[in-house]
Amino acid sequence: MTDHLTRVFAALADPTRRDLVARLADGDASVGDLAAPYDVSVQAISKHLKVLEDAGLVTRGRDAQRRPAHLEAEVLDLATGWLERYRRQAEERFRRLDDVLGTLQDDQEQTA
Repeated sequence: MTDHLTRVFAALADPTRRDLVARLADGDASVGDLAAPYDVSVQAISKHLKVLEDAGLVTRGRDAQRRPAHLEAEVLDLATGWLERYRRQAEERFRRLDDVLGTLQDDQEQTA
């Protein structure tokens, strides 16, 4: 079984789906509205939305005959939190490397 974070990153791996998420960040939209700027069928966009739904990034509502897509932005917090943790670790490693390089440079200047 695939964990939730893996499904989120897999869904966001596709540039079309990332664009859909970015557009849904501006507000809910129908599949037709979402499909308009692309040179693909409404069915293709529906398949992309299904992947986003399976990852929990998008929900579909009911508004009479429309089924607007809605971005579940809090799910992005899961990915953001994971990335932030590793960003902080990388920054700490770079800080330690800077300290070591600074010490080496000071040692070189003293022996010159």
